[in-house]
Amino acid sequence: MPSPSSAAPGSSRPVPPGLWRDRDFRRLWTGQTASQLGEHTTLIVLPLLAVLTLGAGAGELGVLRAVGQAPVLLLSLFVGAWVDRCRTRTVMVVTDAGRTLVLAAAAVAGLLGLLGLPALLVVTFAVGALSVFFDVAYQASLVRLVRRDQLLQGNSVLEGSRSAAQIGGPALGGALVSLLSAPVAAASNAVFFALSFLSIRRIRRTESIPERPGHPPRVSKRIHEGLRFVISDPSLRAVCLASAVFQFSFAAMMTTYLLFLPRELHLPGTTVGLALAAMGPGALLGSMLAAHLPGRFGHGTVLVSAAALGDGAFLGVPALHGSSTVTVSVLLAVSIVFGAGGQLVNVTVMAVRQSVTPDGLQGRTAATITFVGMGTAPLGSLLGGFLAMEWGVRTSLLVTAAAMMSSPVVMALSPLARLGRTLPTARIMPPAADRCGTRESSRPPSGDAG
Repeated sequence: MPSPSSAAPGSSRPVPPGLWRDRDFRRLWTGQTASQLGEHTTLIVLPLLAVLTLGAGAGELGVLRAVGQAPVLLLSLFVGAWVDRCRTRTVMVVTDAGRTLVLAAAAVAGLLGLLGLPALLVVTFAVGALSVFFDVAYQASLVRLVRRDQLLQGNSVLEGSRSAAQIGGPALGGALVSLLSAPVAAASNAVFFALSFLSIRRIRRTESIPERPGHPPRVSKRIHEGLRFVISDPSLRAVCLASAVFQFSFAAMMTTYLLFLPRELHLPGTTVGLALAAMGPGALLGSMLAAHLPGRFGHGTVLVSAAALGDGAFLGVPALHGSSTVTVSVLLAVSIVFGAGGQLVNVTVMAVRQSVTPDGLQGRTAATITFVGMGTAPLGSLLGGFLAMEWGVRTSLLVTAAAMMSSPVVMALSPLARLGRTLPTARIMPPAADRCGTRESSRPPSGDAG
C-alpha cells in the first residue's frame, strides 16, 4: 500500500512518493494514459472523418456525435450498479480489449471500402458504449487502490495523464485524418487501447469488494440506492445539475465549433487538431494547480472561479475571421484557458465526490452523476446541428458558448460554493442502503458545509 506519509486532501504538498512506488498504481496510471490517448484521438478522428472524408453536413455530424454520447444515457446507471459488485480491473481489461477489436474491425472495413457513414455510426456507438464501462470502473478503481487522504493527489496524477492525452490526441487525430487514410486513423486508436489492456491486466492487488449475498438485490434496487444517495446529498445534487447544464451546452457548442473551424475559418484538419490539442497543455496546468489551489483558497472558490474563467473563454471565438496567424493564436489561447479551468473543475469535483461517498457506492455514484450530466450531451449535439442549419454556424456558436456560462452560475448558487479547504467525509449509511453483505466503515461527519 502507499506510504502513510502522503498529504491530506487539499494539501499544498506534492504527490506523495509512496504513490509512485506502488507498482499497481503505476500500472493503472500507464494504462489509463494510453486509454485516454486513444479516446481523445477517437473523439477527433470520427467527427473529422465524417466531415472531411465522408462529406457529412451539420445535421449528420450532430447525429454522429449524439450516437457516440447516447450510451452514457442508456447504460450509465446499469453499469454503475454492476461495477460496484465487480473488480474494476476486470471491467477495464475487457473494455480495452473490446475497443481494440471494434476499431480494428473499422480499419479492416475501411481497407475494404465499406467504412461509410452507417458503419461509422455503428463504430461510434460501440466505442461509446465500451467507454461507459471503462470510465465508471476507472473512477471507482482509484478508491480501491489508494487511501482516501491520497485521492486528491491520485486524481491529480490521473487527470494529468488525461491532459497529456489531450495534448497529443487531437493533433494526432487531425493529422491522421488529413494526411493518411481512414483505416490508419482507426488502427492507431486500436493500438492505444491495446497498450492500455496490456498494462491494466498486470495489476496484481486483490480488490476489496462487497461479498455477494445468497439472494442479491435486483439491479433496479441497486440503481435506486445510488440515485437516492446522490439526491440526498446537497453537494452531489449540485454537481449533477451543473454537469447537466454544462454538458448539454458544451455538446451543442462543440458540434458548431467542429463546423466553424474548417468551414468558416477554412482551417485544414491538422490545424483543427492543433487548436483542439491546445486544451491539453491547459488541462495539464489545471491538474497541477488542482493539487494546491483548493487547499489554499477553498474548494468552493476554486470550483466557481475556474468554471467561470474556462467556460467564458469561448465567448470571443465567433468574432474571429480567416485563418491568419492571429486567429490561430487566439484559438490556441482559448483552448489553453478552457483546458485549465475545466481540469481544475474536474479534479476538484472528483475529489469532492469520492470523499463524501462510501466505498460500496462509489461506482453507482459515479454512474449516476455521469448519467445525469453526460446524459444531456446527445440532446445538445442534436441541438447544435439543428441551430447550425437554421441560424448559421457563427450565430449558433455564439449562442451555445453563452449557454455554457450557466454552469458556473449554478455552482455559485449551490452548496458547492461554500466548500472550504477541508472536504467533508463520507456519511454513515444505514444498513438498508448497503445490501451487498458488508457495512461501510463509520466515519464522523465533517463540519464543512455541503
